[in-house]
Amino acid sequence: MSMFRSKRLDLGCFVNVKVIRDHTKRKVFAEHEQERQALRYIIRNLSLPARTRAQAQLQLAQMHCYTRPTQIRNRCIEGGKGRGVLRDFKMTRYNFRMNALAGSIPGVKKAAW
Repeated sequence: MSMFRSKRLDLGCFVNVKVIRDHTKRKVFAEHEQERQALRYIIRNLSLPARTRAQAQLQLAQMHCYTRPTQIRNRCIEGGKGRGVLRDFKMTRYNFRMNALAGSIPGVKKAAW
């Protein structure tokens, strides 16, 4: 894990440690995505010899867990929470509601019917 730590971070845009970790996971995943896809293609290709496919499986299993897409979690840009996050706005439900009522989200207003 220490190999993925950033040397210098501008802490102004990060809320807490979990957000920093998620940012690191996103960067590492983006760097290794092509390699993971190539290994997965080799594993699924039945025309290749079994030994080659087994070696690709081992390489994929030995890659760091931060290279997996399942490690990435959507987090709130304001509070850093990982639950109840609306994807379109990258905010939790509560923060979205407060910003919508304050009128700070363009195009969003309270429903009235």
